[in-house]
Amino acid sequence: MRTDQDGTRLPVGSDAESVRAAVDAALGRCLDERQREAEELDPGFGRDLVGGLRAFTLGAGKRLRPLLGWWGWIAGGGAPAGPAAGAALRACAALELLQTFALVHDDVMDGSPLRRGAPSVHASYAAEHRTGAYAGEDRRYGEAMAVLTGDLALAWADDLLDGALADLPTRAAGRRVWNRVRTEVMAGQFLDIRGQVRRERSESGALRADLYKTAAYTAERPLHLGAALAAAPEPVVRALRSYGRDVGVAFQLRDDLRDAYGSPARTGKQAGEDLARGRNTLLLSAGLRLARERGDTAAERLLDGVGREPDPTDPALAARVLDALGARELVLRRCRALADRGVAHLAGLPIDPDVMEGLRSLGAASARP
Repeated sequence: MRTDQDGTRLPVGSDAESVRAAVDAALGRCLDERQREAEELDPGFGRDLVGGLRAFTLGAGKRLRPLLGWWGWIAGGGAPAGPAAGAALRACAALELLQTFALVHDDVMDGSPLRRGAPSVHASYAAEHRTGAYAGEDRRYGEAMAVLTGDLALAWADDLLDGALADLPTRAAGRRVWNRVRTEVMAGQFLDIRGQVRRERSESGALRADLYKTAAYTAERPLHLGAALAAAPEPVVRALRSYGRDVGVAFQLRDDLRDAYGSPARTGKQAGEDLARGRNTLLLSAGLRLARERGDTAAERLLDGVGREPDPTDPALAARVLDALGARELVLRRCRALADRGVAHLAGLPIDPDVMEGLRSLGAASARP
């Protein structure tokens, strides 16, 4: 691994493991400095809140967004070494702090008890409240501390990005992309939450929420950010963004299937959470359409009860019915079609072979059950 003039460690190549190691080093350096500052303000704040944020951010995680950001930088013609490369890597690492913010707040909004196979941040703080016999409600304390954790992660993501952009001539283009991704992830969350409470069952609506909540934030905009920082030619930017949209939606559809049919030991979350909440997914909305087209009123009634209080349909039963209707296979086919179309956008691009292979492999992974 190379080291930049200011101490930023850079990947030796563009392979995923080398990039992830460099991102972890950049994040660790940033968070160590911020934790020292926080402890000067208040030892408990630095130790408990910032320490928890640091552990969550540097713990389990694929670093997919920073990885794609770096691949966008290299694909756009950015140098793999030197001061500009160090600045680009730090900008890409800011995406992981944005991910911390999004996951912590998402778990609060969804009431998810688990994340990455361990108690979610709000659940951990609620447990601390109970163990310490604190005053007030454990749930409210847990959620309040999780909101603070997410807010701090978002603020520090902005700080890390701004510090990196100061060393790049393309700072204005990078900031425009960053501003878009922050707004888009909020829009996707809004669509997701309101779709639940309104009990929407629309395939187009589900895909629209997937586009903003997952595809743009996970794949399209990270690639766009790296390419914009490298001042990539417009055809390259357009191809990378198109790839990111298609493969990003495919990943969300695959996650919907994992939620319904996956093992908690592999997903790190409780099985059937989306179905229990009545989230508008392509899986559920397509299943309802298939039931109506077949005149299967029993299946239609059962699926209509998904997420409906006070007596919601059992998520495991709903998953079996969706499978029998063919909705599971329909979503799998959509994943494969999106992955194939996404990779096809890359045809003929004059980009680094390692980056091309990484993007193709990621596209293939998005289509695997």
